[in-house]
Amino acid sequence: MHDLALHILLFLFAAAFLAGFIDSIAGGGGMITIPAMLIAGIPPLETLGTNKLQSLFGSGSASIAYARHGHVNLREELPMALMSAAGAVLGALLATVVPADVLEAVLPFLLIGIALYFGFKPNIGDLDKHRRLSVFLFTVTFVPLIGLYDGVFGPGTGSFFMLGFVSLAGYGILKATAHTKFLNFGSNIGAFFVFLLSGVVLWKIGLTMGVGQFLGAQVGSRYAMAKGAKIIKPLLVVVSIALAIRLLADPEYPLRIWLGL
Repeated sequence: MHDLALHILLFLFAAAFLAGFIDSIAGGGGMITIPAMLIAGIPPLETLGTNKLQSLFGSGSASIAYARHGHVNLREELPMALMSAAGAVLGALLATVVPADVLEAVLPFLLIGIALYFGFKPNIGDLDKHRRLSVFLFTVTFVPLIGLYDGVFGPGTGSFFMLGFVSLAGYGILKATAHTKFLNFGSNIGAFFVFLLSGVVLWKIGLTMGVGQFLGAQVGSRYAMAKGAKIIKPLLVVVSIALAIRLLADPEYPLRIWLGL
């Protein structure tokens, strides 16, 4: 598994670049990298562990780019990132004992709901709105909850963080995107730590994809900062719907199995 052919590594690098680009704007990069690694013949558990390694480069790269342009203060938001990481550690541990099929069954409908919210709510733009939850409550409740979800399951984490920052914290969509990437970086670190201890991280593949993620996220974050809500909002809607469709179309999707479809 460590000696994949060069063309397979190039394929994974390209998939990671595309994932980094999309993920830095709207999230959902995992729906590109995870299938790509499975197609390359990487076993499922090693795919999950290695995916966390390479996604660190994408979320970290995007966080740096947004911070350099003043859209997020990494030092001020560090407590949120730590809470996200703590939630992800607990989630990754729970994933070994709690069946994820209920989460997987509900997730497509939650993603469709998020797409409808961002698609039809007319006043979502780049300007901040009224905050519905204090910084402290948001940090100790919503943030670790989504971090826990990322550790247990993962797909759609960026969409859920975006929903919280816009609807509860009152952030404009570009600011929400910047903060989402930093908290996603935190949850990635937390989950990666658990996978690392489990010995299921393939370093050569993860680092190769990590370079692609880093470069893709740099390009994507700059594009998002140039276009703002005009590109982030529609791409978030498209990514959420695409991820929901992919989950619903999976022959192993729990509802299809339960209903015999």
